[in-house]
Amino acid sequence: MARIGIIGSEGRMGHALARAIEGAGHEVAGGVDKGGDVARLADKSDALVDFSAPAALEANLHAAIGAGIPILIGTTGLEERHFRAIDDAARCVPILQTGNTSLGVNLLSHLVREAASKLGDDWDIEIVEMHHRMKVDAPSGTAKLLGEAAAEGRGIDLADNSESGRDGHTGARARGAIGFAALRGGTVAGEHSVIFAGEEERITLAHSAENRMIFARGAITAAAWLIGKPGGRYAMADVLGL
Repeated sequence: MARIGIIGSEGRMGHALARAIEGAGHEVAGGVDKGGDVARLADKSDALVDFSAPAALEANLHAAIGAGIPILIGTTGLEERHFRAIDDAARCVPILQTGNTSLGVNLLSHLVREAASKLGDDWDIEIVEMHHRMKVDAPSGTAKLLGEAAAEGRGIDLADNSESGRDGHTGARARGAIGFAALRGGTVAGEHSVIFAGEEERITLAHSAENRMIFARGAITAAAWLIGKPGGRYAMADVLGL
């Protein structure tokens, strides 16, 4: 049984994580939110799970390092400076940062990478995602994860080959580009489709989240898996053995 601390405990995801921890037979070590003492939480935890906000990331990393425990980061909307901070902290403690903790989505990412590696750039790749009306960032972390998987499969850099926010007279689609479209509305937990559009045929790989508990269960599976691992950056693919 592991003691798992929740950063962002009062949000919807925080409550789902608490249920997932108990459902997996582990113990909720406690929880903190904005202004809370994350270092104290880390001292009584075997692992931390962070679904809070980008502004809190550095303090959360420092708390994990101070306690010498792993941290799973599911916070979205991270910027380059956040990823640099994660890389620095991973020299000391095991860290898993992901845009999506669903085991199904991460298997989808693996399939997208494989498909992109087999199909040439005459197959256009479009990633379409939909989330609830309250989501504040776009494209979603999961869409970016899938885009990175497609880019890796093709051996290209996503930043140099992505298209999004099309509006007006945009001109023809660039060959080899990876496109993104974000839809928002209702209470959708998360839907993602990766479309490979070729000449007179299409392949669609998709995942639908029916409840945020799938993310919570995946996060707790991964956090427990991290316990006892050496310092370093890990991915959900490692948890799945892919």
